[in-house]
Amino acid sequence: MAKSWLQLSRLHGLGPAGILKLLAFFGEPKKALQASRQDWLKAGLNNKQARAIEQDLPDVSADLEWLSETGSHLLTLHDPNYPPLLKGTSSPPPILYVKGDPELLKHPQLAMVGSRNPTRSGADTAQSFARHFAQAGLAITSGMALGIDAASHKGALDVDGLTIAVAGTGLDRVYPARHRALAKEIADKGALVSEFPIGTHPQAENFPRRNRIISGLSLGTLVVEAAQKSGSLISARYANEQGREVFAIPGSIHNPLARGCHQLIKEGAKLVETAEDVLEELAPLLSSVLNSTTVRSAETPENRPVMDKEQRDLLDAIDYEPTAIDIIIQRSGLTAESVSSMLLIMELNNFIASEPGGYYLRLQGDQ
Repeated sequence: MAKSWLQLSRLHGLGPAGILKLLAFFGEPKKALQASRQDWLKAGLNNKQARAIEQDLPDVSADLEWLSETGSHLLTLHDPNYPPLLKGTSSPPPILYVKGDPELLKHPQLAMVGSRNPTRSGADTAQSFARHFAQAGLAITSGMALGIDAASHKGALDVDGLTIAVAGTGLDRVYPARHRALAKEIADKGALVSEFPIGTHPQAENFPRRNRIISGLSLGTLVVEAAQKSGSLISARYANEQGREVFAIPGSIHNPLARGCHQLIKEGAKLVETAEDVLEELAPLLSSVLNSTTVRSAETPENRPVMDKEQRDLLDAIDYEPTAIDIIIQRSGLTAESVSSMLLIMELNNFIASEPGGYYLRLQGDQ
């Protein structure tokens, strides 16, 4: 049974759309593979696609070997455990390779995406929001890329929450390679997912394609930081086409990584300032899933460090966008030595964040 699905998925030139045509016409992969050229054309394939099936069927030994490993699973479109939200999209992957717990794919999820090169503030925001959402009962779904993706996965893992990573490669490899430890932790505590056969190398065209899975698995997609031509906007577009909620966190008008988010908001995405903004929007869909208690930050007013008057005065000299240390010194009227010492303490207490080039910015929730 699995072998026929694997062979069908590995045929060149079919793609999800071609496979879906065959499944609609023949019902099962095995019947599709054994049919005649005339029937393939009746099913809606073109001549090139029909010729691909006429050739020797692809070798799936690598896939079968991977499936024999502990924690490796294959979900087909006909499997009762196939995630229903994804199945309801216009182009669901015929098969999904899963490393970890396949049951998690049916759990309510929120996609979090953004820049691969975020600001320190953007990465911190993603990680903090992901903690909130995971504590509230949502699984965090992203693409395990550098930057916002990784911060989102880590935020969920910080609080022993659920997280799902959708890969743009075969699950026998990790991309980027530096995320091997993260991938292992996600597989152990959540799930790694891919539609691509075992052995598939990173290819640029595969990453936009996998974005439809990230959004398709999720009730909504939150974009944290994105430039105007960011790949994250592809995920947001897919989410919109799939009838899912699209959320965006605004930023400074001077930050190029906020422009993609601002564009989404102009186009109708919901502006997000706090995690509760997202949870309240999704609440009607999640009344039986979300934890009933109000989600609170890991740092509560009772245990968070308190600033003295001098530190608060210095904080007033720092903007929510990167502020040069020379400007901070000028505004505060303090000596450079005093400012440097206080900034270090305030950064350690998470009231501010440093940026390259001697810039600092206030973090949300510092009041």
